[in-house]
Amino acid sequence: MKVTLDGKAVDFADKAELFNELNKGGLIIAFEINGESVDLSTEIKDGDKLAPIYYESDQGKHIFWHTSAHIMAQAIKRIYKDVKLAIGPAIEHGFYYDIDTEAKITEEDFPKLEAEFKKIVKEKIKLYKEEISTEALKKIYSDAGNPYKVEIISEIEDPNVTIYKQDDFFDLCRGPHLAHTGLIKSFKVLSVAGAYWRGDEKNKMLQRLYGISFRSKDEMNGYMDFIKEAAERDHRKLGKDLDLFSIFPEAGPGLVFWKPRGAYMRMQIEDLWKREHLKEGYDLLYTPHVAKRHLWETSGHYEFYRENLFPDMEFPEGDEYLIRPMNCPFHILIFKEKLRSYKELPIRYAELGTVYRYEKSGVLHGLMRVRGFTQDDAHIFCERKHLAEEVYKLLDFSVFFIKKFGFKDFKVYLSTMPEKAVGDPKDWEKAQQALENAVKKYDIPYEVDEGGGAFYGPKIDIKIKDAIGREWQTTTIQFDFNLSERFDINFVNDKGEKERPILIHRALLGSLERFFGVLIEHYKGDFPLWLSQVQCVILPVNDDLQPYAQEVREKLEAAGLRIEVDLRNERLGYKVRMARLNKTPYFIVVGESEKSSSLIKPTGRREGQMEAMTIDNFVEIVKKRLNSE
Repeated sequence: MKVTLDGKAVDFADKAELFNELNKGGLIIAFEINGESVDLSTEIKDGDKLAPIYYESDQGKHIFWHTSAHIMAQAIKRIYKDVKLAIGPAIEHGFYYDIDTEAKITEEDFPKLEAEFKKIVKEKIKLYKEEISTEALKKIYSDAGNPYKVEIISEIEDPNVTIYKQDDFFDLCRGPHLAHTGLIKSFKVLSVAGAYWRGDEKNKMLQRLYGISFRSKDEMNGYMDFIKEAAERDHRKLGKDLDLFSIFPEAGPGLVFWKPRGAYMRMQIEDLWKREHLKEGYDLLYTPHVAKRHLWETSGHYEFYRENLFPDMEFPEGDEYLIRPMNCPFHILIFKEKLRSYKELPIRYAELGTVYRYEKSGVLHGLMRVRGFTQDDAHIFCERKHLAEEVYKLLDFSVFFIKKFGFKDFKVYLSTMPEKAVGDPKDWEKAQQALENAVKKYDIPYEVDEGGGAFYGPKIDIKIKDAIGREWQTTTIQFDFNLSERFDINFVNDKGEKERPILIHRALLGSLERFFGVLIEHYKGDFPLWLSQVQCVILPVNDDLQPYAQEVREKLEAAGLRIEVDLRNERLGYKVRMARLNKTPYFIVVGESEKSSSLIKPTGRREGQMEAMTIDNFVEIVKKRLNSE
């Protein structure tokens, strides 16, 4: 058997010898043969290009969890005889299955589901693929009274489809899957939630069961520790505990109210953002929250994103307006207001522009997925000769902000030209080269997603890793060869001719709401000193010491620190506990000994109890920390 493995021609006596060799690299659970992911049972022919898919890889985990979803569905069908299965994909961490059953599944039902899952695992049932005609499978599901599978199959144009069987259970699926159920050693049902069929609120509410599985109990224990830590960092819980923001049902889901402490931190972020943009040669803009509908028809948003737009607003004079889902058409109008010269380029417009998108209620999630959010948006209009320099500046600017907020681990994802695309292929090539050269010059780890770009231009996304290793997308640098044409924007080049500028969309933080949610979870609410609204709270032991506490406050405020004095009629122990619960960076207890010696004894969240010192010494310590952040 002669195959190409990792680009090298290799000769094996048979498949068993091949497996023995490949399994030295880990647990092999599937193959890529000639670029297609397939089951291990697939025939290997001479000349095939072969790549192993290991359990330890992202693709391997996806296959492992997809098989686990099938096993969970089989367990569900064994327990709930009336159940109708909808869909059950693998997701980033684990899998889920949407089901329709009269039984109301709760956490008390999880143990019996897990027990049935374990039975199926012990049975080591083989999974195998069969091809069946689309019409025949549609009839099987129709006769079984499953409208969900019927609807999915009705949308398939191919005359034949594949199903995967395991004992008396089967499911519509492309695969690949594990060879048998016995490879899964540890499984848990994580949660159950409501989910509208296909995410549409007009459809029936189904029950969505989330699960996770691994090859060992140690992996499961590690994951459950991760889940516990993630729950403790949940920005929704900490946002409430620290009184940072609220979302009021009576005002509408997905609409964020920034409360004083959160609003102050947002101001700090915005002030930094504006200050640094002015340094980098950007012009700041403020644009309207609504515009006539035809503007969004010109941009294409009305046609392509209609389901995520808020309803039209009709006015007595007959005009129809839309609340803005994007800022880019406004920035283009300002650029287009007059004919620009090449001498003015590049022009960089930046705006903290609040936009509104009608996200379905089922996907709303605290600050991470909302209906009204502020994009840290910018648009660069430049000549082709500016591309390399502009992209490198954008990347450098992005990294500055990532590091400023304390993130050290990040990665770039570069998406290139898809099959269907607008614009001159030469412009695509230059733009892609500029993006890749900038990433290489900056020496950042990156992955190329060949053909994964939007139809209107290539892009790079930067994903940061938080304190517990989760990836979050922040920066996007996106070329756009579509809007320049749609809005017919031009500049006069050095030959006196009209020329299309290159348009680059750019967001550094993504949205302020989502980025703040990431900050909360990354820092577990224990924010950098420069971001904190109150950097130090002073706690007088009794009412007689309030004047001295105020004196200390005035001196610290004069040095530029943000100070609060807790004058509540509460016991000192309670005040100390509240300072700790509020994650205040420093607190200072003021007693008779401190007053008589004119010293203070600070306690820092990071430093713990500190020695008695002068106010000047404390200011020096705090400023040194501020300068290091």
